[in-house]
Amino acid sequence: MPVPFTTPPDPPALVRRVAAAPCDAAFRARLLAPPGADGDEISLTCSLRLAPDDRVRKRLVIEGAAASGVTLDCAGASLGVPGEPARLGAYTIAIRSRPPARPGEGWDRPSDVHIRDCTVYGHVRIWGMAENGQGPILRDSSHSLGHTERAQRAAPTGVTITGTTIVAAGPIPLYLGPGVTRVTLRDSRLTGRSVSTALYLDAESAENRIEDNDLETETGRELVAVDGSARNHITGNRFTLRGQGGVRLYRNCGEGGTVRHQTPSDNVVTGNLFRTGGFFQAAPIVVNSRNGWRLTCGEDAGYPFGSSLDNRDNGTGNVVAPNAVE
Repeated sequence: MPVPFTTPPDPPALVRRVAAAPCDAAFRARLLAPPGADGDEISLTCSLRLAPDDRVRKRLVIEGAAASGVTLDCAGASLGVPGEPARLGAYTIAIRSRPPARPGEGWDRPSDVHIRDCTVYGHVRIWGMAENGQGPILRDSSHSLGHTERAQRAAPTGVTITGTTIVAAGPIPLYLGPGVTRVTLRDSRLTGRSVSTALYLDAESAENRIEDNDLETETGRELVAVDGSARNHITGNRFTLRGQGGVRLYRNCGEGGTVRHQTPSDNVVTGNLFRTGGFFQAAPIVVNSRNGWRLTCGEDAGYPFGSSLDNRDNGTGNVVAPNAVE
């Protein structure tokens, strides 16, 4: 039987907040200081404009509603350490929600965050209930109806990244965690080397826009994974393929015991250019690319909904043409 899961009241409709106050000189000095006794991580709740020759080596955390309205304008400055292998958990930029302070309360999430004109070495992750689809709080929520709405209310929303290069050094350079909505990546570049994909849109996420970017990351699989994510627009991008696929739409059934409720539906993948090379070429776009062919599909058994009831991807209403292959 489904496990009961308390649903907090609906929050008021998202309203664009007034921009966060500018950071003061003391904060700027702490940010630009080398990592040391005061830690290698710093919380950003004020708006900051860097100078082009600034080098930020501390990891940035943009957390909770206190960070809503923040703008980070790098003006060409860099974050992270070039050439240094990255590891999961040590994100160059983490944009995340705080759990409820008391039972029945809502998640404390950031919104209306702007990042522009940065060079990021490492990886950026945005998340709410869990960093990925297997977190325990997310898993418990998935065992009751209404999970998609809960995950989306808990996750950051309205994040915009423009004019930015993310240079991967192992982990996925840009990861949108479960429930994340209304993220825009525009006029940017994903490069470097990833052990997985260049961009991951995780379960229950929705309404994100990936527009006019260069996706050049060397990957072990497709460049963009749309995993149980819906109503996204992936348009006008330039993909550099090295024998791997460009975009895969699927639902990652069962992994970690989490029931995936949302299907990869109503996505628009059009106006993109796929540049191919090498002897073997995978299809640039595949809809419903898994359809239950995973060993993990039985791990969420026992619930009469979502991927527990049906392991297939079940994506519908996706528009995947026209695109061009060069």
